[in-house]
Amino acid sequence: MSGGGGDIDTKKLFIGGIPWAFDSEDLKEAFSEFGTVAEANIVYDRETGRSRGFGFVTFEEEDAAKKACDEMNEAEVGGRTVNVNFAKARPQRERF
Repeated sequence: MSGGGGDIDTKKLFIGGIPWAFDSEDLKEAFSEFGTVAEANIVYDRETGRSRGFGFVTFEEEDAAKKACDEMNEAEVGGRTVNVNFAKARPQRERF
């Protein structure tokens, strides 16, 4: 039996250090040079509605995700240095 949440998603990247002014479309545009982006999302604070400075990019192809991870980690995007890693699969939450 596998432990919950430790699996790596080979097409989805975690992006940290995203410029505060970026929206999901800006994020998609910044990563689209590596391949077809299926989804790009910035995480927002529930109370303030402001960006939390991180998000996720999901590619159609694993090779595109690997290339983007290799080339964009510690790259400058919008005046900030971003950290890029493969996302860990989110553990299932119990429903009450």
